[in-house]
Amino acid sequence: MWLLPALLLLCFSGCLSLSGPDSVTGTVGGSLRVWCQYESTYKGYNKYWCRGQYDTSCESIVETKGEEKVERNGHVSIRDHPEALAFTVTMQNLNEDDAGSYWCKIQTVWILDSWSRDPSALVRVYVSPATKTPRRTTRPATTPIFLVVNPGRNLSTREVLTKNSGFQLSSLHFLLVVLLKLPLLLSMLGAIFWVNRPQRAPAGK
Repeated sequence: MWLLPALLLLCFSGCLSLSGPDSVTGTVGGSLRVWCQYESTYKGYNKYWCRGQYDTSCESIVETKGEEKVERNGHVSIRDHPEALAFTVTMQNLNEDDAGSYWCKIQTVWILDSWSRDPSALVRVYVSPATKTPRRTTRPATTPIFLVVNPGRNLSTREVLTKNSGFQLSSLHFLLVVLLKLPLLLSMLGAIFWVNRPQRAPAGK
């Protein structure tokens, strides 16, 4: 009669000897870390991370080897920290298939191994879609074409040219042609026509 209560007490104490977060959340392409705390009694035992709906039938993914070094299996790694009485599990490059139920567990050796369970703590992993960063579009700066003149002030030609920094060289050349070269050309043409005008014969001849 005392065997069943003793086994139940043994299993209950094992369940309380290990603790971890109820759930952790990561994003697709990112990483997450799980921190599992254990009692000093299990300082020298191997720890492992398994996946499954129940701790008795979960599939082991990665396990420590009794040393303070990182053990890796694919994109999942585990490391024991005996000085902190804890071990950490890191999952990198997450995808949506990584979401599910996982277990922090300690590998123990029991006399009645078929009746006992390794200490375990359930951790539910959630993976959310990665957020997309909106692209910023920039428009090329355009140079103003028209002059902006204050209607309340009369500006000279020199002031207009000075204030308009975007005035193009071709426009300046055209302005010089209109203001200087064109009157000079017209004057020369007028002088040529005047010299070559037909001479009238004197009256009475």
